[in-house]
Amino acid sequence: MPGLRDVLTPLGLGAASALAGSGCALLLRAARALSERTRSVDDVPQDTPTLLFEFEAPPAPQDAAPDLVSTWTPPAPDPVAQPVPLLLLEETDVVATPDELVVVHQAELLITERVQPALPVPDDRPLPAWASALGVFDLETTGIDTATARIVTAHVGVIDETGAVVERKDWIVNPGVPIPEGAAAVHGITDDRARRFGRPPGEVVAEILAAIRSVFLRGFPLVVYNAPYDLTLLAAEADRHRLWPLETTAPIVDPFVLDKQLDRFRKGKRTLTAAAGVYGVDLTDAHDAGADAIAAGRVAQAMARRYPEELAFEAQALHDAQVGWCADQAASFQAYMREKRDPDFTTSGSWPKR
Repeated sequence: MPGLRDVLTPLGLGAASALAGSGCALLLRAARALSERTRSVDDVPQDTPTLLFEFEAPPAPQDAAPDLVSTWTPPAPDPVAQPVPLLLLEETDVVATPDELVVVHQAELLITERVQPALPVPDDRPLPAWASALGVFDLETTGIDTATARIVTAHVGVIDETGAVVERKDWIVNPGVPIPEGAAAVHGITDDRARRFGRPPGEVVAEILAAIRSVFLRGFPLVVYNAPYDLTLLAAEADRHRLWPLETTAPIVDPFVLDKQLDRFRKGKRTLTAAAGVYGVDLTDAHDAGADAIAAGRVAQAMARRYPEELAFEAQALHDAQVGWCADQAASFQAYMREKRDPDFTTSGSWPKR
């Protein structure tokens, strides 16, 4: 440890004499500080002027815990559902057991998809008000062109909340034109039967219009499966026979539009027969106007029970929603057909009449 001698000797004798007296105290204080320069910070007294000197930093603790490394990784995002095109009435049937992988041929496009079994329709759920009493309407005709086809048979009826028929009216028409064999094979009315039992079309069309007006006047929605076909053809027949058309075509309930909206990705046909099977409705005489109309009404009620939240509408609000749903479905199908089959394909999204 350096002492006073070590400090004074380098200064020389003349300088040491000058520092005598009061300066000696200052030199003693500096010597003491220099002798303590190597002390650790913890040993320095509180009154030592430490700011005048540099001290070594204390060593890091030897037992410091190592840095923790997180092993958490963010979860992988859910796969994005790939939409499939909307299906038409004429598409291919799909036969599959539950949860099987099947290949569906649709519009010359092979689509591999997992088919889910249809859910049972609960019978004990209350119906929304619009479905507690329904008018039902269906036509069987000579063809598919609504501008030229003629009515052969017709049905207008009313069902209650249980699906029971409260009233019904059925007609057979002599259309005044030949019934094609293909159409007769579908609905069973031949030219001979129409001439024998059918009534003049002008009389029948007037009665059909009156029966539908009665349904609307009593506040019942009218169920029409694929409504644009039947209502457009009925309007053409009214014009052909110079009858007043329907003043209103609302509220309409179209199970065809509802089914495509509520169960978009189900494969297979969207015919009334197919829908009746999905929703557990008996249809034993398909393409009879009465059987089809009543089954369509019961399918609508089954949908209301299966999808109570999605169909929680007032009757007019449900009608208005179907206008938008049908337009969206038509636009989607048109885009699909243009991409896959015909670049110039067009279809109408107008609903419930075109």
